Amino acid sequence: MSEWPSQPVTDFRGRPLPEPGTPVGYAALIERYGLRLPLPARLAAIAERHHPQATAEWQMMTPRHAPEASLTGHLTFALRYEGIDLAVLAQLFRTEAPDAFAQLVRDAPTGGFARRIWFLYEWMTGSRLDVPDAGKVRLVPVVDTDLQLALAEADPSPRHRVANNLPGTPQFCPMVRRTDAILAYEAQAFDARARAVVGRIRADLVARAAAFLLLADSKSSFAIEGEKPSGTRAARWGQAIAEGGSRPLSLGEFDRLQRIVIGDQRFVRLGLREEGGFVGVHDRETGLPVPDHVSAREGDLRDLVEGLVAYSDRAVAGGMDPVAAAAVLAFGFVYIHPYVDGNGRLHRWLFHHVLASAGFNPPGMVFPISAVILRRIDAYRNTLTSYSGPLLPFIEWEPTPEGNVRVLNDTADFYRFFDATAHVEFLYACVQRTIEEDLPREARFLEAFDRFNEAVQQIVDMPTAQVELLLKFLEQNQGRLSQRARTREFEALTPAEVEEVETIYADAFGNGEGEGSMS
Repeated sequence: MSEWPSQPVTDFRGRPLPEPGTPVGYAALIERYGLRLPLPARLAAIAERHHPQATAEWQMMTPRHAPEASLTGHLTFALRYEGIDLAVLAQLFRTEAPDAFAQLVRDAPTGGFARRIWFLYEWMTGSRLDVPDAGKVRLVPVVDTDLQLALAEADPSPRHRVANNLPGTPQFCPMVRRTDAILAYEAQAFDARARAVVGRIRADLVARAAAFLLLADSKSSFAIEGEKPSGTRAARWGQAIAEGGSRPLSLGEFDRLQRIVIGDQRFVRLGLREEGGFVGVHDRETGLPVPDHVSAREGDLRDLVEGLVAYSDRAVAGGMDPVAAAAVLAFGFVYIHPYVDGNGRLHRWLFHHVLASAGFNPPGMVFPISAVILRRIDAYRNTLTSYSGPLLPFIEWEPTPEGNVRVLNDTADFYRFFDATAHVEFLYACVQRTIEEDLPREARFLEAFDRFNEAVQQIVDMPTAQVELLLKFLEQNQGRLSQRARTREFEALTPAEVEEVETIYADAFGNGEGEGSMS
């Protein structure tokens, strides 16, 4: 076991500091105990001067914040200034003897930080420390909501005299830091804004817009996977998206959704994987796997999926920020990758499920998250790799004769506990775009189409389907009906009628209302 860090450094495990500093808190615990895990997204260090420079990766503190060089000192510092990192704590609780934590509690039996550490130890390990119940002291929350997102409704723990506002369970509980970006998103009250936008749209247009958005989201989710489904398959998956939030999550529900998304089941094994899994390619010469991401071990899948289900129930019932809960659950699912195929579309379905379960979307309306993701595909991939990339070096694996991977070390906690801050920020940006751009644009398009259709009908009786085809030709040719359309599909129109139709189009769509997923 190493000594506690005591000297300023300019680099910590490959992560440069903005200025010389002594690692403290979680960084010190990782170094002292030799913990092997992806580094927390943000670490802390004590600078040599009193006005240090902080960055996204380093919280630089002044010398007066330096903790005592001990387990108690650095753990207390971590909870006070960095929040709860369950990935670090899970390894620490297995590495250090239980009596070290019992002694920490005995030294400060009424201390708020000691009781939080005590609770977290027993909550995560399932083992009881040799200390008496806390007695009559003030209840303190487990999660400091100034630092991290948590439940609005907590469960009291009489033994520790803490209020358990953790959003998940020991089976699955990623945490989210309360960043400036998330604070700004929360302040915008997107659920109320979405209802206001929808409230300004005619009821008949809302229903039509909802149908178009639903189909667009279904097609986009397949397109992200490089697939172009048949109309029937896209509609079937769209219906599954629309039903998000109407059924409780369970392993059986995930299995049902996988059957829907796969469609043809002849060449894909359904149900939880019974072998390893990875996302990546195979070396062309050797055929060996080249993973970008290694999925959870097959033996851990059932427990991890049960953790996902418990998180969904607890987070929604306890008043967790719906966008945060949706991001945590969806990205957690795709990192676990419980199925041979269908994981990506199920992952994006979970966005809808959680938002609908929490009553975040306007009734009957689905936010086209996948359509936004498709337009922001690079940001989406960067978000996925923000955790899967740093995780890869900590997974030991070997290739199988079938070209798969076999995981050799215990990796379950890597999928249970991770920092989901970047994932929440990404999903919030997608939600913002749907409310500020997609919903109004689709409503404008439908209003413009209605004006166009009514005006065309004044010239000539034409079925709606034919009007839609006419509109498509005009869109494709900058508002002019092409010679091919004049001589084939619309040869019945006179030159004067064609000119009039083109004028109607310019009046209805001249301000760009024709741009959108429904055009």
